[in-house]
Amino acid sequence: MAAAPRPRRPGSVVVGVDGSDGALSAALWAAEEAHLRGSAVFLVHATDTDSVARYLFQAEIDESRRTGREILDRTAQTVSARHPDVSVVKELSDLPPSEALRHAAALSGTIVVGHRGRGGFASLLLGSVGLRTAATASTPVVVVRGHDRTGLPGAVLAGIRDDHDLGCARAAAREALLRGRPLRLLHVWRRAWPQGEWTVSRDRLCDQAAEHVSVQSRTAVRLRDEFPDLKIETEGEKNPSVAGSLVEASRGAGLLVVGGRRAPDYLGPTLGRTTLALLQHAHCPVELVPRHGPGHGSTS
Repeated sequence: MAAAPRPRRPGSVVVGVDGSDGALSAALWAAEEAHLRGSAVFLVHATDTDSVARYLFQAEIDESRRTGREILDRTAQTVSARHPDVSVVKELSDLPPSEALRHAAALSGTIVVGHRGRGGFASLLLGSVGLRTAATASTPVVVVRGHDRTGLPGAVLAGIRDDHDLGCARAAAREALLRGRPLRLLHVWRRAWPQGEWTVSRDRLCDQAAEHVSVQSRTAVRLRDEFPDLKIETEGEKNPSVAGSLVEASRGAGLLVVGGRRAPDYLGPTLGRTTLALLQHAHCPVELVPRHGPGHGSTS
């Protein structure tokens, strides 16, 4: 009997480094991910001198580049000591940080950033570079929270809202297969109270609950067909705070995967309130899979 085809591996792993502890944690997490994928890890440091070159002396630009090369060298040494089997590629860029990361990731890479940073990478604080990267990238972005939470053995958790999150669920399934862990599909919804109505019939509430259960069931069926060797667990929950429920569920997870959603009339790069809350408060690394761009939420 012919062997079952192996799942397609996602693309390269690109991580921003700036010399901070948070960026080092992100680099180590990225190296672990690259090991699982059988790919190289790309360390990127951005000096952001292109945009201000006219205001700088050449000596200042040279010093910024020298510092960046030192940061790349130190980070590469630490990564190689922890993961000697992973090829490490160093890239020094004069572009702004978010642009440098997107350029390195191209069409198929996964971008990894630390939750907090400092120095030459213009502070990878969520709300500046990390937030901008998550909001503008057309490929997946992972925000690694904490300084010692790499390599967690928990299940991969996927937050599912509707049928449009199938691409997000597929990305989570591939991550679960790479880790040899189960996939946990969690669908959380708020009760929809019709405007101007003080009471809602029991039949109406049952119909709402049935629709939410149906969304989760359809997603699970598709994934079981596409990933027959993957253990998939499903759970539905009604909660007034979708973000709060997902944050609590992330306590036991190795990775939380969510799909990015923007309002139809959004102006500029934005993230939804739920997504932003997860990136700020989740207890494990969070992978944001955008709905816009190549694959509409897949890592292809």
